[in-house]
Amino acid sequence: MPGSSIAASDLLRIGSRAVIWGIVAIVAILSLTALMLFLNLPDANAFNARVERVFVENADLTSQTDIKLLEILAQSGTAFSETLVSYRVVIFVLLVFATGLLVTSFVVIVILITLNRRMALVEKQGLTISQLVIDRATNSVAINDMVFSLTPAAVETLAALAEARLDDDVLTGAALEALISGRTEADCDEAAGATRIKRLRDSLGNQLISEVLVKNIARQGYVLAIDSKVISLR
Repeated sequence: MPGSSIAASDLLRIGSRAVIWGIVAIVAILSLTALMLFLNLPDANAFNARVERVFVENADLTSQTDIKLLEILAQSGTAFSETLVSYRVVIFVLLVFATGLLVTSFVVIVILITLNRRMALVEKQGLTISQLVIDRATNSVAINDMVFSLTPAAVETLAALAEARLDDDVLTGAALEALISGRTEADCDEAAGATRIKRLRDSLGNQLISEVLVKNIARQGYVLAIDSKVISLR
């Protein structure tokens, strides 16, 4: 399917560009914020400069009390300077941490959006299966390079759906139950076939494969959403 492959490659390329530009934008915004914040922080030596000015302009303060007061002011200036330095370090660490969180969150969001789009694409166009081998002897099914061990009932359900797909038929729940049990379709219940489909999906386990492989067509029934040429029954 060239169309789907082109769409998938375009989607991947757009997603990669969005991630790169998003990360660049986050780093740029936070870098600008950090620059503005550090530029607007008061100078660590501003208080010391003011204390020094007091010393210079008040040289006549020679009493013991005045000298003690000036020493206290000088010590306060030193403490203020050390506090501002520690604040700068804390702010820098917090900004780095915030950048990491925002980048991680952005990448995760983009990945989730991309995965959701791919899931929608798969659900719309069907699952690409190159080989489906059903082995009744070992109660297993091989889908591409994945092998699933199923219950005998699940294998019979999948085999019935595969045979119907080979004949280009769509099976209702009653028709599926009749085909497996050997009874007439009139004697079978629609819910019984639906129960078999549910158990088959539960046995496959992989939600993507089970939901996309077995399609439920409204008012028609169940069908395998794959090419009949890739089906092999043993």
